[in-house]
Amino acid sequence: MEFDPAAVESLFGGNLIVLLLALFILISLFLGVRIVPQSEKHVVERFGRLQKVLGPGINLIVPFLDRVAHRISILERQLPNSRQDAITADNVLVQVETSVFYRIMEPEKTVYRIRDVDPAIATTVAGIVRSEIGAMELDEVQHNRARLTQRIRESLADVVEDWGIVVTRAEMLDVNLDDATRAAMLQQLNAERARRAQVTEAEGKKRAVELAAEGDLYAAEQEAKARRILADAEAYATGVIAAAIRDNGLEAAQYQVALKQVEALTKVGEGEGKQVVIVPAQALDAFGNAFNMLKGKA
Repeated sequence: MEFDPAAVESLFGGNLIVLLLALFILISLFLGVRIVPQSEKHVVERFGRLQKVLGPGINLIVPFLDRVAHRISILERQLPNSRQDAITADNVLVQVETSVFYRIMEPEKTVYRIRDVDPAIATTVAGIVRSEIGAMELDEVQHNRARLTQRIRESLADVVEDWGIVVTRAEMLDVNLDDATRAAMLQQLNAERARRAQVTEAEGKKRAVELAAEGDLYAAEQEAKARRILADAEAYATGVIAAAIRDNGLEAAQYQVALKQVEALTKVGEGEGKQVVIVPAQALDAFGNAFNMLKGKA
């Protein structure tokens, strides 16, 4: 068998072309197929212009013409906590600490409309905080922090929307006062506590006086009621006596007089200690008459 250089050259040239074609296909597949992670979006450019945005999963692009210019994370991000000074409507200097969380939803806007996202958002937050607090007094800032936080979040969302960003959370963590203002507020708080204590004490005394007056009024009413009952009883007794006199005549009257005399002499003898009671003769006669009448009634 004779060696044919032309055939060998022809065979080698054909295999080289096949190899080059296979290599080109492999490189094209490698450059044309893009696998994007779930946490990212890729911005594709063609000749320096925006072509499209690749979402998570397998994506196809035109090899050698398209290229992935930016790989943007769509995970939620947190800005470093920042502090900014603000002056309230009543000229009180406060220092506000804020925290912002956001996500990039439209990376093509973020890439081509803003250079540094974090500093831009921080500056925007500072301006919004100063603007909102400047329209409120210190008491409003202290008591309406939730409403103030909501207004900051809404204002920030309107601004960053053009950057393809969504603000997920914007919190006002703390509001600090300078030492002079804090001391003045503490003094005011102590004065308010003292005032409340005085008011409570005065109300207690007032209530005590009212209760005492109500007690005296109740006692007077009860005494008046007792006197009225006693007067009614005496009137009833007088009526009974009058009826007895009317029905029985003089004998009934003498009986009542004798009974009163006996009761009077009995009370005289009930004194404590040893005493001498001088009883007139007429009294003794009256006592005897009363005893006889009582005996006769019995």
